[in-house]
Amino acid sequence: MNERLQTFPGLAGQGSLAVERNRVLRNTYWLLALSLVPTVLGAWVGVSTGITSAMSPGISAIVFLAGAFGFMFAIEKTKHSSTGVAVLLGFTFFMGLMLARMLAVILGLKNGSSLIMTAFGGTAIVFFGMASLATVIKRDLSGMGKFLFVGALMLLVAGLVNIFLQSSALMITVCVLAIGIFSAFMLYDIKRVIDGGETNYITATLAIYLDIYNVFQSLLALLGIFGGERE
Repeated sequence: MNERLQTFPGLAGQGSLAVERNRVLRNTYWLLALSLVPTVLGAWVGVSTGITSAMSPGISAIVFLAGAFGFMFAIEKTKHSSTGVAVLLGFTFFMGLMLARMLAVILGLKNGSSLIMTAFGGTAIVFFGMASLATVIKRDLSGMGKFLFVGALMLLVAGLVNIFLQSSALMITVCVLAIGIFSAFMLYDIKRVIDGGETNYITATLAIYLDIYNVFQSLLALLGIFGGERE
C-alpha cells in the first residue's frame, strides 16, 4: 500500500490530510466533552454562593464581557501550547459561573430541574444534528461566516439594550433568533474542521463551545418563560 501511495504522491497527500483533519476533529470533541466539567462546576459554585445573583444586571454584563473577551484573547495567544487547554478550561468555568444567575432563577421554579434537563437534552439534539449534517453536506459553507457574525453582533447589541429596557418581547425574540443563529454557527464551525478550514483543536473547541452555550442559554430562557411553574 505504501508503495502505491508513493507512486501517486497526490493520493498520499490527500490521505495524510484526511488523517490530520480527523485528528483535529477527534481532539476537538474530546476537549469539548471535557470543557463541560468545569462549566458544571462553575455553575454549581455560582448557584451555591449566589455570587453572580448578588450583582446588578449592568455589573453582571460588564463582568461577563470583560471576562469573556479577556479569556478569549488569552486562549488565542496560548492556543499552540498545552497552556491553551488550561486557559480554555478556566474560561468554561467562568462561563458556568456566569450562567448561575439564570440557573438560580430557573431552579426557583417548581419544575426548574426538569426545565434544565429539557434544555440540556434539546441542546444535545441540536449539536448531534448539526454534527451529523456537517459530515454529509458537500457544499462549501465558508460564505456563511460573515452573515452569522453580523447576526451574532446584532444579538449582542439587542441583549445589552434589553438590560435597560427589560422587554419580555425583545428577550423572547433574541432567544429565538439566538437558537437559530448559533445552531447555524455550530454547523459552520464543525464543517470548518471537517474541511480543514480550522486546524487548531483549541480554537475549534472554543467556537463550538460558545455555540452550544448560547443555544442552551437561549433554550433555557424560553422554557422558563413559557413552561415555568411558580411555587
